[in-house]
Parts: sequence; structure tokens; C-alpha cells
Amino acid sequence: MRSVLAWFTVRGASFLTAGVVGVLAALVLGSDAMISVGALLVCLPLFSALAARRARYQLRCRRVIIPPRVAPGQPAKVTVRLENVSRISTGLLLAEEAIPYSLGARPRYVVNGIERAGSREVSYQLRSDVRGKFSIGPMRIRIADVFGLVELTANFASKNTLTVTPKVVPLTSASVNGSWSSDGDGRTRMTSAAGDDDVIPRAYRVGDELRRVHWRSTARYGELMVRREEQRWQDRAVLILDTRRSAHAGSGPSSSFEFAVSAVASIGVHLARQGLDGHLLTDGGPLAGSTMFEDVLLDALSVVSQSRNHDFARTSAALSTIEGGLLVLVAGRLSADAAREIAAARREGRQGIALLLAVSTWAGSGEQNGQLRTVAGADPDTPPGPGGPHQETAAAEAVLRAAGWRVISVDAGTPLGVAWQRLPRVGSYAQGDSPKLGVTSR
Repeated sequence: MRSVLAWFTVRGASFLTAGVVGVLAALVLGSDAMISVGALLVCLPLFSALAARRARYQLRCRRVIIPPRVAPGQPAKVTVRLENVSRISTGLLLAEEAIPYSLGARPRYVVNGIERAGSREVSYQLRSDVRGKFSIGPMRIRIADVFGLVELTANFASKNTLTVTPKVVPLTSASVNGSWSSDGDGRTRMTSAAGDDDVIPRAYRVGDELRRVHWRSTARYGELMVRREEQRWQDRAVLILDTRRSAHAGSGPSSSFEFAVSAVASIGVHLARQGLDGHLLTDGGPLAGSTMFEDVLLDALSVVSQSRNHDFARTSAALSTIEGGLLVLVAGRLSADAAREIAAARREGRQGIALLLAVSTWAGSGEQNGQLRTVAGADPDTPPGPGGPHQETAAAEAVLRAAGWRVISVDAGTPLGVAWQRLPRVGSYAQGDSPKLGVTSR
């Protein structure tokens, strides 16, 4: 009974109530005319409900989001197409889209009757300043009769996903235009190494492809020899994101964690567009594989969140099983012990790059961070004075540099693009020396 009464609008319920009261009053007073009026008020909503129920509209909903993946602040256009596949025309339709409250108010539309085999389109824009994956839909349709007495509700099952990726900053290739390994040779040399004259063969193993057999070396050594896949090894990267809650400061889009996520996204996209495949690791273990690396990376980073881990044990275990020529670490507060743990996981021949965040510069309010950005941004070539924010990263820097990593300390006032350009080149400083990065080290 309750579900049936839910069909009626406020007007329809009022008609029913007035009709019932009128009939009861007419019976008490013995007025035939009042009974007729009361019966009319009761029957009109009931007949409207019966007609709306028997209409049996068959509607189809199709939704398209263009583009389905956007950056924070970039608008996405959502187009919803309603098709009438029933044999009769529809009445007035009230359409409402279900969207997360973080994207704003739910779009509502009044759609005039749709003729048989006809369609209507409605569209709206979505915009989000925070990353994430948002479920769009389903659409809810309310069907009202011409008198406004009855309203039936129907929900479509179709949903779409809008992905808001981290902010991606364009990076130059000047900082890593050499070999992806630490030998200092260019990638061009590694490509030419695939020739017959200077190929580096190895003995054939069960499972190797026959097309990799190097026949000249086979004739020389008297056994099957195959080419090493050194170029494939060099064209891989492993990105390590520090998601430990205790390692970051600040809140919202201006926090050090969001800066780290944006940095990993920017570096990953930069490397992917240079032809590298790769993996994404966090302190909790692997997050994304190498298939369509740019897309998989952005999808994974759009929903990554902070963890309660305190070490990089899972990262070290994963690094021992993942093949890669380039390691890129973006870390928050990093102790010397944690730096040794990560440094020890780097294999011989791999190049290591580390961006260490001076997290204390993100710990203040937005006004304080703004002042830091103004001071640091006024002259990027001027390093901060003694005791500056770089001191908190000095111990980890020293450990990683001693292990052969290229390290830079980044504060809240240093844009990612500037930090990437100032990344020291391979062999640009000796063990214990400090790179000239706009922030000084011990």
C-alpha cells in the first residue's frame, strides 16, 4: 500500500485526501452532491495512476563522456541520449543524473514527450579540482501525468566512469638524455649494438626464440648462441612513489603527497612518450604494469592513497623481481636507514634518480606555502640560507649519492619542471659533492 501511495505527487495525495474526507462528510450529512464531488476527487488520481502504470514506456539510455580522462580543472562534456523504443509516445519526463557530490549539484532536466522511435539528448559539463575516479549515473527518470497527480520513477542501470588524473607537468629531456643505465653511454650506441659485428651473444636456453639465434657466433663457438635483449632491458623504467602517511605533510591539493603523485605522473608520462615501458611501485608493492604504460600509470595514480606503512620492505622485494634499466624515486621524509634499504635494491648497471621532498615546507598553511613559493620563485638560482629546508633531506641524499644515485632535494617553492632541469647528469659530481640545484647540501 505504501509503494502505491508513493506514486502520487503532493497534488495527487491532496486530491485523494480531500475526496475521502468529502465522501465521509457527505455520508454523515446525507448530501448526494457532495458524494459525487468526493468520488470524483478520489477517482481522478486513481485513473491517472492506472494510465501511467499501463503506459509501459520502454526507454533506452546511452551516455558518452568526452574526454573520459581529464586533468584537474579540465572540463568534460557528458551527453546523455534517451531513446523511446516503445510503441507509444511518452508523456512529460523529469530526468536527473546521479553524480558524486564532489562534482557539484545533480543535473536535472525536463524532457518533453518523446515520440515513438524518437530520441532526445541532454548534455552538461563536469569539472573536478581533485584527482580520482568518479562514477557517473545511473540516470533517474520520473514520469508525470498531464494533471501532475502521479509520478512514476525508473532508474537505468548504465554507468560511466570519469577519471581525473594527477596534474601532469611537461618536462624536458635534457636531464636524462644519456643512457638509461649508469654507464654514461647514449641510447644510440645501445641501439647500434644490435648489429652483427658488435653483438653480445649468450648460450641458447630452452624457451628462447629461434629468430634470436646469432648464426655467426654459433659457428664460432660450436653451439647455439642468441642475442642478448639489452636494448629491451634499457628501455624500461621503475617509478617508486612514497605513499607513507607519516612521510608527508599538508592537506588537499597543496600537500606534499599530491606533489609527489603529480611528480610521478609527470615523469612517467615523460618517459613513456620517449618510448619506455615501466612499472609503478609504492611502499605497499606494485601498482601498475607496463602494458600501455602511460594510460595504466595515470589510471593507477588517479586513485592512489596514503598508506600506514613505515618502511620499503615490499618495494625492495618487488625490485628484486622487476626488470628495469632506470629507477626513479619520489619520496617524502626519508631516513638514512630507509635510503640504504632502497639503495641496496638497485642492481648493478641501473641508473637511479631520486627526488627527495623537503616535507616541512608543505607543513604550514596555504598562506605560508604561498610565501615560500614567492621567496623561492623570485630567483630560482638563489639557494636558501643555512638551516634551510634542504637540511632534513641531507642524510638520505648522502646515502643515495654514495650508492651512485642522482639526487635532488625539492621544496614547496620549487616547480617540478625546474627541479627536473637541475637534476645532476651522470658523473657530474663525485661522491660526497653537492649538486647545484638551488638548494644546498652538507
